[in-house]
Amino acid sequence: MTGFREEIRAWLREQLEGEFAHARGLGGPGREHEGHEVRLAWERRLGEAGWTCLGWPRRYGGRDAPLADQVAFHEEYARADAPARVGHIGEGLIGPTIIDFGTEEQKRRFLPPIRRGRELWCQGYSEPEAGSDLAGVRTRARQEGGEWVLTGQKTWTSLAHVADWCFVLARTEPGSRRHAGLSYLLVPMDQPGVEVRPIVQLTGTSEFNEVFFDGARTAAGNVLGAPGEGWRVAMATLGYERGASTLGQQIGFQREFDRVVETARRTGAAGDPVLRDRLVRSWLELRIMRLNALRTMTSLSAGTPGPEASIAKLYWSEWHRRLGELAQAVQGRAGLVADGPPYELNDLQRLYLFSRADTIYAGSSEIQRNIIAERTLGLPKG
Repeated sequence: MTGFREEIRAWLREQLEGEFAHARGLGGPGREHEGHEVRLAWERRLGEAGWTCLGWPRRYGGRDAPLADQVAFHEEYARADAPARVGHIGEGLIGPTIIDFGTEEQKRRFLPPIRRGRELWCQGYSEPEAGSDLAGVRTRARQEGGEWVLTGQKTWTSLAHVADWCFVLARTEPGSRRHAGLSYLLVPMDQPGVEVRPIVQLTGTSEFNEVFFDGARTAAGNVLGAPGEGWRVAMATLGYERGASTLGQQIGFQREFDRVVETARRTGAAGDPVLRDRLVRSWLELRIMRLNALRTMTSLSAGTPGPEASIAKLYWSEWHRRLGELAQAVQGRAGLVADGPPYELNDLQRLYLFSRADTIYAGSSEIQRNIIAERTLGLPKG
């Protein structure tokens, strides 16, 4: 393990002090617009050097890296302040899903461009009237002349404006309801019939989008799993969403927490006993978060994660939102206004505004509590 970490550190140090020195720290929550082209070039450099898709089987271009090595990579990547990844949806979500459910032809077509950073993906799940209620999908697809033809709307589609492909959950059996009759389609984004409209966030940036399908097409063979089995495939994708990168994410959280403490000392807020108590509590909860993440990793190493993934998502998102509130509190009244022109947010203001969404995206806190109540505690459905 030590040798592997040293290899990662050495490579990142060489790259981030050389050609990509200006890419250090680019991107991240509320800053997704920063340096897309250089981050895309960085993604391709990672692929060339074999630092993408570590956990994938070797026959598909990965390293078959054990979970401990994957965790080590994400931790060292975060410590190096390397740029936010632009290919994480492909590597972490659709890639493993294709490996598990795809045909050999699909694997040959889609996996190499993901690994090399040559094709970016987005997730077509949520809809205006079916956000957390994923089974309420209304987007429809029908087969016509050897293709699927899609009509419908998706929303909150992260990075759709830069994606080459979208994996879309669509209703393909007329008259079907809820979980039945859904199919998991792989749809090219650059075509007539696909319209992407950015949604402006509180931070003033647009990470996510509305996507409209109006006669968009994809080949009949671009269905993952059998037609009508989309729900099973979609649930498997969600199972990959909270993996080894979690511990790397917490290093970023520690960096944010340290910035909050530094600001509290500078503004004198650290002398307020109430705020000091909140800072201590936040520090303790961050340590507990790491222990929970390690428990989740143990579950992952034994197979597909159970309710531990929901516990982790609920915990970190609620903690991060409270940290954002604390970030505003330690700034005092200065935190309510932006600096002079061009009136951009500072890091703590951005933390506060973006973290408001943490308890909503990737499974809202309400949904996570339901999963924990029903699957872990065995409580009856409400």
